[in-house]
Amino acid sequence: MTKLGLPDGIQACLFDLDGVITKTAVVHAAAWKQTFDDFLRQRDGDAFRPFDQVSDYDEYVDGRPRADGVRTFLESRGIRLPEGDPDDPPGRSTVHGLGNRKNDLLLELIRTHGVEAYDGTIRYVEAARANGLRTAVVSSSANCRDVLESIGAEHLFDVRIDGIVAAQRHLPGKPHPDTFLAAARDLGVEAKAAAVFEDALAGMDAGRSGHFGYVVGVDRVGQADALRAHGADVVVRDLAELGERR
Repeated sequence: MTKLGLPDGIQACLFDLDGVITKTAVVHAAAWKQTFDDFLRQRDGDAFRPFDQVSDYDEYVDGRPRADGVRTFLESRGIRLPEGDPDDPPGRSTVHGLGNRKNDLLLELIRTHGVEAYDGTIRYVEAARANGLRTAVVSSSANCRDVLESIGAEHLFDVRIDGIVAAQRHLPGKPHPDTFLAAARDLGVEAKAAAVFEDALAGMDAGRSGHFGYVVGVDRVGQADALRAHGADVVVRDLAELGERR
């Protein structure tokens, strides 16, 4: 193991954004809850069963592209909606309409409360770069660049594969490994020479199926066992712990 807690031979680090770099996973969960609860309450009336901000978020939404999150959660409730169009107004009863409603709520929450970075992650990224490792951010969020700029961290990443880039390149999102594989290619390394850093179960699945050299699960919400079950080689509560594992 290197002093960064990574196996020898790792040349690049691929970091998820929400929940790994920034403290925005809880904001995403809140926006999803309001979006789905409003929709389900209107649809189901007295039979309304709310979206669970922990279990439903982790299982069906976290880490996935926005439209995939809508489809996957609603399918868990036996609901299918028309796809609609990407520019559907927020709240229209389509996949894209609900996704746009969630994004509007998310941006409002970010404007209201701001964005904070995990200091342990920022220090870890800086240490990785100081030790000659290449770095990328890999996120399903279309707001990734703005969020990185808001915390002054855009310069810490050589490559950014986010929701916008994925759409341009027609890359399927997590749990598929394609966005992480694209980041590794852009950095000029093979998957086996790259480490994935994720807090989402879908991200663990992507790391495992992409055959990356090391998959780090970041446990922010007490789901260490689930992260391991989905493919984590190691689970930490904060990236500052990795340097202690030499």
